Amino acid sequence: MIIQDVINHLEEFAPLAYAEDFDNVGLLIGNNKTKLTGILVTLDTLETVVDEAIEEKCNLIVSFHPILFKGLKKITGKTYVERVILKAIKHDIAIYAIHTALDNSLQGVNDAICNQLELENKQVLIPQIQTIKKLTTFVPKAEADQLRAALFSVGAGNIGNYSNCSFNVDGLGTFKGNENASPTKGKQGILHKEEETQISITYAKHLESEILKTLFKTHSYEEVAYEITMLENKNQQIGIGMVGELKTPMDENSFLKYLKTKMNTQNIRHSGLLGKTIKKVAVLGGSGSFAIAAAKASGAQIFITADLKYHDFFAAENNIILADIGHYESEQFTKNILVAFLMKKITNFAVVLSKTNTNPVKYF
Repeated sequence: MIIQDVINHLEEFAPLAYAEDFDNVGLLIGNNKTKLTGILVTLDTLETVVDEAIEEKCNLIVSFHPILFKGLKKITGKTYVERVILKAIKHDIAIYAIHTALDNSLQGVNDAICNQLELENKQVLIPQIQTIKKLTTFVPKAEADQLRAALFSVGAGNIGNYSNCSFNVDGLGTFKGNENASPTKGKQGILHKEEETQISITYAKHLESEILKTLFKTHSYEEVAYEITMLENKNQQIGIGMVGELKTPMDENSFLKYLKTKMNTQNIRHSGLLGKTIKKVAVLGGSGSFAIAAAKASGAQIFITADLKYHDFFAAENNIILADIGHYESEQFTKNILVAFLMKKITNFAVVLSKTNTNPVKYF
């Protein structure tokens, strides 16, 4: 295997097309054509993590957080970021970051929190917009079944729990090729009329390259007429944060104790208790103050996240409990997801779960 083979698996699980615009994801350091020796999975890439990769004979580090986030003008080893880069390059170790691509994955960061808390009836808290596109094309009527089947085979036409979805209209197409044309239907310079089927089919935007490749390969026309439209429909399978329900409702104090134990956190900062029973729980791993309004709108009694500032707690407004469990603590199970996934996909190479605790925050 080469490193690109691992990347292909990772981007099947968490396509980079759904990472946030501000993020820096993908292969950050290294050559994707390098032969693989092993994979080390970590939450953060620190010098000690690179040392661990060297010891474990892993030449690919799959990191949740990107070590390269802002632009660098010098790499002299003065900062921890520069030292990580220098050491990784010196030892031919590639670094791949998945970050918000996994945040927005249905089986990613927030699903891990929900599973840890044993929540049921899980739904995405903030579905991502502009993730669904529609292809409309025109094909000879006799070839419509073949083209539809080809597009379905590469993932087009999947809507929620349904597949092979399309809309079709029969009509009459006209065209006239000039002296440079090589028409597969009709002749040069003569107006041709063809019974055609208009096929409209939706697809997830990360599949666009494969969808178009399949369209051009399968369609018989020399010049394929097609249109692509971005849809405003919200994708319930992609987005950040999740909402779920406890099997058995708890009082607030009992739930906070449960939360502390389940998420292995030493400290929970929270807004005032409201004397309500906890049934519906909203979660968002990492910095989640931007989602407070969405958590309140979801009807959750508590919102679990991290990095809340002093004034963020006022936004609870006696409608919801805001619980800050710590950034590292909210994302600590992320690397377990990646290891489990990669071990299923790659059985002939070592996939190592990093033993390094990269939490920079300590409690007294």
